[in-house]
Amino acid sequence: MCERLPRRMIGAMSLFDYILDSALVLVVLLQIREHELNRRQIIRPLLIVALAVANYLRAIPTGGNDLLLVALLALVGLTIGSASGLTVKLRTTVDGKLTLRAGWQSAFLWVLGMGSRFAFIYWVSHSGVATIDRFSAAHSITSGDAWTVALLAMAVCEVGGRSAVLYRALRRSQRAAAGAPGLA
Repeated sequence: MCERLPRRMIGAMSLFDYILDSALVLVVLLQIREHELNRRQIIRPLLIVALAVANYLRAIPTGGNDLLLVALLALVGLTIGSASGLTVKLRTTVDGKLTLRAGWQSAFLWVLGMGSRFAFIYWVSHSGVATIDRFSAAHSITSGDAWTVALLAMAVCEVGGRSAVLYRALRRSQRAAAGAPGLA
């Protein structure tokens, strides 16, 4: 039988939780207007998600199917984040700078990932804890900490996937501007 979900996950969301989630959504919504892609814009969401990891990660549960849950949600996050990055509209300006604009597809995917975690936590904290307890028991998920780590892994992989795609585009643009051979 699964331990009940930890209070930090099922209690009312803290102001920190709302600020963190809002900051990650705002990162992409601010990119709806075209602007130059630079390292700061790639690093900013990584720093925000690092704050979440520092705030919530206490241990990595390894019992039952805990690691499978973490891996599955990490894969979902990586898929959503990479797809969000791949749908960003990139353009090289006349002076060789790379600009980006998050179109509706990129913004939708990003908000889907961030919003689904927010909605899940809201649901669990208001009426879903018994359902999650039953699901966890039926699928050998041994603790609420597994859910916390899985949701963190999803966020980290979503941010990491999108950041990796944008970083690769930035590096290609920089190499092309420098005249490096073999890049298109």
